[in-house]
Amino acid sequence: MIVSEKLQILEALLFASPEPLTQTRVNLIFKNDAPKLDNAIKKLNTHYEKNNRSYIVQRIAGGYQITTLPKYDKWIKRMFDKSGKIILSTAAIETLAIVAYKQPITRFNIESIRGVDCSGVIKTLLSRNLIKIKGRDDAPGRPLLYSTTNDFLENFGLNRVSDLPKLKEVAELTDQDMLDKMKLDSLQLNQSENSNDISMDNFSTTNLLP
Repeated sequence: MIVSEKLQILEALLFASPEPLTQTRVNLIFKNDAPKLDNAIKKLNTHYEKNNRSYIVQRIAGGYQITTLPKYDKWIKRMFDKSGKIILSTAAIETLAIVAYKQPITRFNIESIRGVDCSGVIKTLLSRNLIKIKGRDDAPGRPLLYSTTNDFLENFGLNRVSDLPKLKEVAELTDQDMLDKMKLDSLQLNQSENSNDISMDNFSTTNLLP
């Protein structure tokens, strides 16, 4: 099978796949002589850019998805006649941000930062599949630990948690008091890799589902 034919097949798979396409999935589909996904995506994106396509392939949640360019968002929203955003309360957004930056984290520690009961908000985020139960802490009572999900990454257009904007970047667009509480809290950020600079728009409004 020639390279151009493999690229066409990969492009078809990207359009048809409801979830990010991974190398493991590609290997199963091709069985023999599977193309290297990273290299193929670079070639596809070069082709799209050269021909002024309205879409690109992005790395999201450990795989690849075809996404439209941001400048076409308003036209797509008009087609669906809706904003395309998840509607979350301020409390849910604050709680989700805490989990994202402090994960894995217990409900007690979330409430220590927010200063209010968060049981209802946590249930909402669990039902939206934006957070999940990661396990149990070693503290007395073995409380549950919460972390974000792959759906969280997909909905916010992130490849991994370390792609989140740094707290100092968030400070310009979010509640400073809440940020100070997060900074002063004894918990440490559980991010093993250096964060890449991305727009705060990615964290707040990118490709969110209702």
